[in-house]
Amino acid sequence: MLRIGDRDLPLPHEAIAATRALQPDVAGRLAKFFPEAVPVRIPIRLSRANGKQMDFFQETVIEFGTPREVLFALERPLEFGDRVLVENRDGSLRAQATVVAVQYQPERTVVAARFVDEVPNWIVKS
Repeated sequence: MLRIGDRDLPLPHEAIAATRALQPDVAGRLAKFFPEAVPVRIPIRLSRANGKQMDFFQETVIEFGTPREVLFALERPLEFGDRVLVENRDGSLRAQATVVAVQYQPERTVVAARFVDEVPNWIVKS
């Protein structure tokens, strides 16, 4: 029976549906190596060092963060030691970082990048 307001309505059929277990989040797996990591969802523009200049690389979302690192997934690969510029849309986050961890997946690359300089208050825990 299904109760709607003050009426009981019969359910015509019972059904049981099997669900597939969700695949573990790949960024979450990398975050386990960073004990201070907390989930965040911050859209960013990522640029990659090309000599002395930064060239636009890809837009993505920071999935996890610590006071010193950002973790995100990309469609294009980055390598350990690559230097990137991380910028959010409102300009309150603009910092250079170096790739410190990479996990390659079939369709994307998960990256952890550590800020080159201290970035105060970019992530606030509640």
